[in-house]
Amino acid sequence: MTDLFSKFDPLIEQRRALLDTGVTDPFSLVMEKVLSPTTAICNGRETILLGTYNYMGMTFDEDVIKAGQDALRDFGAGTTGSRVLNGTYQGHKEVEEALKEFYAMDHAMVFSTGYQANLGIISTIAGKGDYVILDIDSHASIYDGCKMGDAEIVAFRHNDIEALEKRLKRLPADAGKLVVLEGVYSMLGDIAPLDKMVKLAKQYGAMVLVDEAHSMGFIGEHGRGVAEAQGVLDDVDFVIGTFSKSVGTVGGFCVSNHPKFEIMRLVCRPYVFTASLPPSVVATAATSIRKLMHGSNKRAHLWENSKTLHKGLTDAGFELGTKEAHSAIIAVIMPDLERGAMMWEALLEEGLYVNLARPPATPAGMTLLRCSLCAEHSSDQVGEILARFTRAGKRVGIIA
Repeated sequence: MTDLFSKFDPLIEQRRALLDTGVTDPFSLVMEKVLSPTTAICNGRETILLGTYNYMGMTFDEDVIKAGQDALRDFGAGTTGSRVLNGTYQGHKEVEEALKEFYAMDHAMVFSTGYQANLGIISTIAGKGDYVILDIDSHASIYDGCKMGDAEIVAFRHNDIEALEKRLKRLPADAGKLVVLEGVYSMLGDIAPLDKMVKLAKQYGAMVLVDEAHSMGFIGEHGRGVAEAQGVLDDVDFVIGTFSKSVGTVGGFCVSNHPKFEIMRLVCRPYVFTASLPPSVVATAATSIRKLMHGSNKRAHLWENSKTLHKGLTDAGFELGTKEAHSAIIAVIMPDLERGAMMWEALLEEGLYVNLARPPATPAGMTLLRCSLCAEHSSDQVGEILARFTRAGKRVGIIA
């Protein structure tokens, strides 16, 4: 009998070889107690969190927590149903209204995860005979949405405007085309030149979808993302986002001004055939989104944190994924997986948690220590983060 797990043997061997070196498994850390948006108990000690995507620190906001507690009491623990059957509660409509207000758009549709939002929207609007033109470094959920919809995938070199235009030129003028971009790319934390790319897409008759998962709430005057910051939000047909980052809970969404958008509720399989989010989750999301509308001070502090950390790590001798701070993600490039894991463990021993990212999730075969800052990190904490990075980097030999 063929063992269907045989295809995973190389990864199993790589993991075994890594753990045989004696390092802690960097992909199975347990947080024993979360103390705040920026600290937790890990391995019995208080640890600064620098790898949670909790960009705006909303997970412990008192109003957000109260909204969830009230909804849990009034509506119960779950919906036990799909949005199109028995799974739409008042809270689901309220969070969609909050999204429409936040983005100043006509339509909003909430999914159970951000992954499902990409899976559902892309697979539904781009099917057989259509083309999806995407950045080669796009998130797995974007690629999976293309596969599920059976569209032709046309990839172009990361953030390369000329490569995008070459791909668009080769496609039939009358074909259905969807250009899929991300505001912030989650591995290196770099931003896309949306102002130029969106214009190009429209020039060649393509619709545009932008995933703002890592920029929503933080980037842009109103926190609407890179498209807002670069002045092209009105030209974007679909914005995808998630509640699991700046909003501080779980779920995904799409907002749009397309006049026919509401038909998606009947034809989008990952929306129709899955249970809706629990009442407590949509209540926390709606409250958080409305508070993020007034989060300019938090946004300013998060930018300050990001610039300070980027400069400090650069000055200490670390190699970073971007020449300057583009977002709340700071990627520290490691020589290889083994030394990356050693550095990750040394940081954990220093009381600092970051993400170890490895291929195939990372671009160009890189191993990264991915740091994601929070608006609730104090200036003192950022200083302590730099000190711990420096001590760990010298101990492991990453820096001199």
